[in-house]
Amino acid sequence: MTLCISVAARPSNIGTRFHNYLYDALGLNFVYKAFAPVDLAQAVAGIRGLGIRGAAVSMPYKEDVIALIDVMDASAAAIDSVNTIVNADGVLTAYNTDYLAIARLVAEHGLDPAMSVLLRGSGGMAKAVAAAMHDAGFADVTIVARNEERGRALAAPYGFAWLAEPGDAGAEVLINVTPLGMAGADASVQSFSDALVASARVVFDVVALPAETPLIKAARAAGKQVITGAEVIAIQAEEQFVLYTGVRPSPELVREASSFSRAQ
Repeated sequence: MTLCISVAARPSNIGTRFHNYLYDALGLNFVYKAFAPVDLAQAVAGIRGLGIRGAAVSMPYKEDVIALIDVMDASAAAIDSVNTIVNADGVLTAYNTDYLAIARLVAEHGLDPAMSVLLRGSGGMAKAVAAAMHDAGFADVTIVARNEERGRALAAPYGFAWLAEPGDAGAEVLINVTPLGMAGADASVQSFSDALVASARVVFDVVALPAETPLIKAARAAGKQVITGAEVIAIQAEEQFVLYTGVRPSPELVREASSFSRAQ
């Protein structure tokens, strides 16, 4: 049996249920487990030493893991952020399927590149979002990050602006790429104010657990177009599945696995 895992500070069963559903449906001799490592370097050494086929990498390890990897695929190297590790006979290659997920969702939801954007966050996932938005033609983008150095470093390559806090600076598209609203210590925190939600047209929360974050609930109540983290995780997990197994599941199977992953 082949083992794949996820590495996250706040592991959930979403990816576990998604991948294991597809393994069962396709008759693959794989199993997927979620872990919260106490030592990232030891965890990556375990992936190599135990012959673990693949690992999903979540917050806050998407940048820290880079120093522990052998090969950086272009998808990860371009944005210095990793969300997937593939182990081929002890050689660890890093990929980033977050970028692809964001790019697909921007296109599928018909977002107009002329719209203004507030993007809150400056970590590894924020890098994927910023790159995808830039490549889709968005120019009026402001990075919101308390850490000025990180915020400006993310904004500068794309000619984006930076703010420490969103304040009253409204935008047509609000994107949260922070743990605010995520299950755990920040579960009750709404990452953008009601006033900013009211002035927006589209609200996008990359947080996957829960799918209905305080921000998404506020946006739905205000009648806004929403894009959820559940949509992100389904696409990026599908691409991880292909990297691990070499098998491309049908769109119907992906929908079934995504639904199953969130069933109570």
